[in-house]
Order: sequence, then C-alpha cells, then structure tokens
Amino acid sequence: MNTAKPGIAILGGTGDLGAGLVYRLAKTGYRVCIGSRTIEKAQRVAKELLEKVPDGLIQCAANPDAAAAADLVIMTVPFASHVVTIESVWQQVQGKIFVDTTVPLVPPKVMRVQLPDGGSAAKLAQQMLGEDVRVVSAFHNIAASHLYDDHIDESAGDVLVCGNNPAAREAVIELAEDMGMTAWHAGAIDNSTVPEALTSILIFLNKKYGFEGAGMQITGKKKT
Repeated sequence: MNTAKPGIAILGGTGDLGAGLVYRLAKTGYRVCIGSRTIEKAQRVAKELLEKVPDGLIQCAANPDAAAAADLVIMTVPFASHVVTIESVWQQVQGKIFVDTTVPLVPPKVMRVQLPDGGSAAKLAQQMLGEDVRVVSAFHNIAASHLYDDHIDESAGDVLVCGNNPAAREAVIELAEDMGMTAWHAGAIDNSTVPEALTSILIFLNKKYGFEGAGMQITGKKKT
C-alpha cells in the first residue's frame, strides 16, 4: 500500500471475522473503524481489541458513519444482513473500494452450498451499489481464528480476490499481504461464486476431519 495507509471501515466489525480483520489491520498500523448497527457492541469490541493492541488506531461508529469516514470499506456481515447493510451505506461508499466478504450460508444447512439468485453475494452487491463502486470479494475462506495468530502462515490458506476492476483487486491483494496472507487475482466478480461456495465445503471438512479452520491453497509452479 502507499506510505500513508488508508483508513478502513469494517462493517459488521463486531463478528468473528470482522473483529479478526480489525485486529490484524490495527497490528499493521492501519486506522480502523468498527462499524455496527449497535454502537454499544462496537464500543465493547473496540475496548477488547485495544487491550490486545494498545497502540492500535481503533474507533467505532454506526455503519453509515464508519463507511463515510473510510477510504476503503470491508463488509463482514451474515448473509441475512447483506442487503440491508448495503442499503444503509449506499451513499457513503460511492466512489470507493467496497470489499464484500459475505458467504451465502443459510442455517442450519451451512455445510451445503446455497448460492443466491444471480450467482453470488458479491455480484449482488455490485449490482446494488452501481458501477461507481469498485466491489471486490475476498477473505471468504480464512478462518477467523487464524487472524489472531501473530505468525500467520500458509496453514491459514490463501485468499482469492475477485472483482471487475483489476486495480481495486490489486489494492485488496496488497492489503491482505500487509496482514501476512497470500492473495491472488481470481478474475471478475462473477467468479466470486467459487470462494463463496467453497466455504460450505471447508465447514464440512472441519467437521468431518476435525480441522481447526481449514483453508485452501493455490499450488503449482509459475512460468518463468
């Protein structure tokens, strides 16, 4: 990223994935604002994370206010809150990179792939937000528990980054690498179907084989 790190909002930052991303970003020196529908919950999570990262630049606000103040916005809400959260920040994210981590899990059958009409949650987000917003999908297949590992390694798995704007994808890849992860360009927003669906398979593998946060990794040799 640039020397001056962008300010980042984590919408739904009180959940497991959101809080984990706040932790990693704060450890890396980013200004992070925890967005939430419940400000009291955001304040509690911010306090807990500041105990782990005493010098972290962590604030909290309602989702629209967090999005308005940020240079880059990451949404980490359950699928049931996907549409309503997008509607609540539509105006505040215009012209920005909007990272959608949403996995279309439909409880109780979370080990079964259940993609939404249109193919993926991220594609729906792009359609709702319009072309002035550069929607990128990422972080679907990283278990939240790995984000608190200060020595995160390949066992956490790789990050597939999808989006229609290559420069926006690259910005998110650099962000992931800043946090210690390996990330890859994975094509247009339509391709988000794959990492979104893969999460249900990883949940199944966790249960079947007793993994603690199964991930996926890209293998092979690059051509020279």
